[in-house]
Amino acid sequence: MDTTVVNTETEAKTWGGGNQPLNASYGKMMMWFFIVSDALTFSGFLAAYGFSRFKFIESWPIADEVFTHIPFYHEPAPMIYVAFMTFILIMSSVTMVLAVDAGHHMNKAKVTFYMFLTIIGGLIFVGSQAWEWATFIKGDYGAVQTKGGNILQFVDTDGHRVALSDFAISSSNDRVQHERKDGIWFLSEGTLPSYTVDEVYKGLEANPNILVRTQLLDENGHKTVLSREESIEQLKNNGKIVVEGANLHVNEYGTSLFANFFFFITGFHGFHVFSGVVINIIIFFNVILGTYEKRKNYEMVEKVGLYWHFVDLVWVFVFTFFYLV
Repeated sequence: MDTTVVNTETEAKTWGGGNQPLNASYGKMMMWFFIVSDALTFSGFLAAYGFSRFKFIESWPIADEVFTHIPFYHEPAPMIYVAFMTFILIMSSVTMVLAVDAGHHMNKAKVTFYMFLTIIGGLIFVGSQAWEWATFIKGDYGAVQTKGGNILQFVDTDGHRVALSDFAISSSNDRVQHERKDGIWFLSEGTLPSYTVDEVYKGLEANPNILVRTQLLDENGHKTVLSREESIEQLKNNGKIVVEGANLHVNEYGTSLFANFFFFITGFHGFHVFSGVVINIIIFFNVILGTYEKRKNYEMVEKVGLYWHFVDLVWVFVFTFFYLV
C-alpha cells in the first residue's frame, strides 16, 4: 500500500499533471507534436531518396559536379556555396538560442537583437536556395538525351566538361516553336534548346578533342568516357533531344529522378524555412511592441525557437543526403 502511494507521488512529480504535463504548456506540447509528425514526414522523403539513389546508383549524378556555383564567380567551386548556406542556417540557430535565453532573463533589447539576426540568416538562406534552384534549372553545359532516356555529356581529352556552346555548329535554319494557336489546340512545345542534335553532332565531328561521357559510372566511380569513334557513333545513332539544365522531365546532370527529389525535398524544406522567417518576423514585431513583456514571459519566442531548431536539424540531414554522401 505504501509502495503504491510512493509510486503515485513520484509519477505526479515527473508528469506534473494538470494543464502543464512535464512542466510544458499546452502550446509547447503541441509544437513538439507537430515537430515529431513533421520529422516523420521528412524521414519518409529521405528514405525514398535513399532507396531510389541506391537502386540507380550507376547513373546518379555526382554532387561535386552539380553544385559548383558561387554568385559572381564563374570558376567551378564544388560545395563551397552550399557549405556557406549551411553555416548561415546553423548560425541562425545559435542566435535563436541566444534570443530564447534573453527571453528567460526578460531582456527585451537582447531578444529583439538576436531575433533580428535570426531573421536575416533565414532570409539569406531562402534567397541562396532560390538562386541555387535558378542555377540548377538553367544549367551550365548542356547535354543530349538518348532514345533510351540516358544522358550524354561532353568532355575534353583531359576529362573536363565542355559546354555545347563551345563546339556546336549552329545552322542558318530558323526553328519555329510550336504553340497551341498554330497547331493542335491541346499541344504546346516547351522552350526550344539553343541547339539541335544535328548541330551538336556536326560540332563533335569538327572537334577531335571532344568526347562523349555517359551518365553511367565505371568501376572507379567516375562517369564513363567513350572513345572518339564510340562518341560519334553514340551521338549519331542514339541522340534524341538537346537538354539544357534540369526540370521534372529531363536533367543534363544525369537521371531525372535526381532532379525530382531535389526540387521536392529542398523545396519542401525551403517552404519550412520561409514559413519560419514569416513567423519570426511576427514574433519580432510583437517583441518590439512589448507584447511578451506584458505577459511576463517570452514563451512564444521559445516555441518558435523549437520550430527553427527543427528546420535547421532537418537541413543537416538534407545536406548530408544530397550533397555529401
